[in-house]
Amino acid sequence: MPELPEVETLCQSLKPHVLNRRILAVQVFETRLRKAVAEADLQQWVTHQTIKSLERRAKYLLWRLSNEATVVFHLGMSGRLGVFFDSSSREKHTHVVFQLENCQVHFRDPRKFGLIDVIPPHQLARYAGFEKLGIEPLSPDFSAAAITKSVGKSKKPIKLWIMDAQNVVGVGNIYANEVLFDARIHPLRPAFTLSETETSQLVMSIKHVLKTAVNRGGTTLNDFRDAEGEPGFFQMDLQVYQKTGQLCGVCGAEIQKSLLSGRSTFYCPNCQV
Repeated sequence: MPELPEVETLCQSLKPHVLNRRILAVQVFETRLRKAVAEADLQQWVTHQTIKSLERRAKYLLWRLSNEATVVFHLGMSGRLGVFFDSSSREKHTHVVFQLENCQVHFRDPRKFGLIDVIPPHQLARYAGFEKLGIEPLSPDFSAAAITKSVGKSKKPIKLWIMDAQNVVGVGNIYANEVLFDARIHPLRPAFTLSETETSQLVMSIKHVLKTAVNRGGTTLNDFRDAEGEPGFFQMDLQVYQKTGQLCGVCGAEIQKSLLSGRSTFYCPNCQV
């Protein structure tokens, strides 16, 4: 599933092609996604509007339009937004096509867990998908002071705490594993057992790992590509994720794997305590 670095990469790679460009038409080929695509809303609020800004909120991508409406995308498990210049290049599983002045933007999603939502003008603040989202980890608001109270009263394993979007947004399984290795914290430790020093280190590691992944264009293990079809390269920097049995690059111990709430969890038993 695309996480914060992948959605941020997508956002930045789309900007040169769509920012301040007018949407001439929207074609819907399949409405059955996670939530049914509202074709009438796309025609009413999106067609003939100009994309004035692109933003990311958690794992959502937002197009803010000239009429103050907003298009909200979520990639789900396998969704992609790609820029095309040849109208005949529609790939299999392309469900929605946005025809702009200069290009087409295709929403492709083989597993159909993605989302395209249209928010009418001035209603974004009430959008249900954003109601319970926590702090953006790359924002100045994300600090040890901001999370200490929540961490201190939580009995959840710290890995599940940082994957909970009500606490921190955009950190999925890949980056949770890498963050905790960087912070030298065992993923199964109850959150409340972290010291002040460890909480501060956790914040620094979250910022460091996510920033590095964004700079590397995200992680491409299977499907992820940016808007221009380019893969990310953070998979070359992974230290523990899917490294079971390999030697830790810091201490030489074998990387271990366990299941935590059904999610594969990777760690160094020596470095992470």
